[in-house]
Amino acid sequence: MGNDVTNFNDVIKNSFLNDYMFGNLAALDILLGLLTAFMAGSFIYGVYKYTYKGVLYSPSFNVTLLVMTMITSLVIMTISTNVVLSLGMVGALSIVRFRTAIKDPLDVVFMFWAIAAGISSGAGLYLLTLLGAVIIGAVIVVLSRKKHTDTLYLLVIHYTEEANDEVKRELQKLDYTLKSKVVRKNMMEITAEIRLKIDNTAFMNKLGDLDGVQDVSLVQYNGDYAV
Repeated sequence: MGNDVTNFNDVIKNSFLNDYMFGNLAALDILLGLLTAFMAGSFIYGVYKYTYKGVLYSPSFNVTLLVMTMITSLVIMTISTNVVLSLGMVGALSIVRFRTAIKDPLDVVFMFWAIAAGISSGAGLYLLTLLGAVIIGAVIVVLSRKKHTDTLYLLVIHYTEEANDEVKRELQKLDYTLKSKVVRKNMMEITAEIRLKIDNTAFMNKLGDLDGVQDVSLVQYNGDYAV
């Protein structure tokens, strides 16, 4: 019985730890994996820059996407050749906490895209990496260029209390949603969300000509940020 246990332990050690601890990874495979990851990452870089519609474009985040693709590919190649390293890598990544807040949901999509491209290139699926990048990029470009029927704006009006009724009368002519209202001494401020199908801002002149209206501001709005 003791010999059986010993033999079983020897089999585990020999087959699992010795035979599969270090696999063979040719230099050509490493170069092809990193080159494919670089090509996919560069494509992601270009698509992100072309389709970005946020407030402030961040070149550093875009560079991060490219480098993340290559790093992920390198990690996948590493853990595919060493079982012990793969287990250690999982444990290390499980305690990592990313505290950078990502406000734009599309940025999260690009991050997952970069990681997926790195995984597939590191696994040696070069055609899948490049073909998938082209298809996903085409979908993002097409959807980003789709024109909406109307555009959101934020309308900010500062006026005196005497002009309150006239301002309300003019606002009722618009498709608006009241966002905030601030009342100070003999001074009021209204922030409204309005939708315009065309860039017709003639109503701003009417509001500005009202007695008691100090200023009228119109800012394009995408639901999260003012542009």
